[in-house]
Amino acid sequence: MEIVIRAAVVFVFLWLVTRAVGRSTLGELSTFELLLYVTMGDLVQQAVTQQDYSVTAGVLAVSTFALLTVVLSWVQWRFPRARPVLTGRPVLVFADGRPIEDGMRRERLSLEDLLVAARQQGIRSTAAIEYAVLEADGRISFFTRDAGIQGSPEPPKAG
Repeated sequence: MEIVIRAAVVFVFLWLVTRAVGRSTLGELSTFELLLYVTMGDLVQQAVTQQDYSVTAGVLAVSTFALLTVVLSWVQWRFPRARPVLTGRPVLVFADGRPIEDGMRRERLSLEDLLVAARQQGIRSTAAIEYAVLEADGRISFFTRDAGIQGSPEPPKAG
C-alpha cells in the first residue's frame, strides 16, 4: 500500500510541476505526458534491475499512474468545468498583426518562437495573421485574414 501512496504523491507532484512549467516547450507531447512516460520508464527500470528488489512494486506504481491518468480523463469528461484546471485554457497570443505581450509573457512564449511556428505553417508576414492562439497542448493555431476565403468550398451551382 505504501507504493501506491508514494506513486500517487509523485503523480500529483508531476502534474503540479508540469502545470507550473508551461505548455509551449514540447509541442505535440505535453510536458506532463513526457514526465509521466519518463517516470513510468524509471519505475519499470527499478523493478527490472532490482534496485527496490520487487517487480511487484514497479507494476503497482505504473498501474497507479495509469489509473490516475484514466481518473483525470474521466473527471475532465464528467465535469467539463474541471478541464481548464486540469489541462489549461487556450491563450490568445497574437491579434491584428501584433503580439499580445501579457499572454506571451504569462506563457513564457517568445516572439521568435511564435514567428518560427508561423513560418512552419507557411505564413510569410505577421500582417497576414488575424490572431494566434496558444492551445492547451502547446501547439499554436494561426488564423489568417484570408482563411475564410480559402477554408470553405464554394456552394454548388444549380443547374
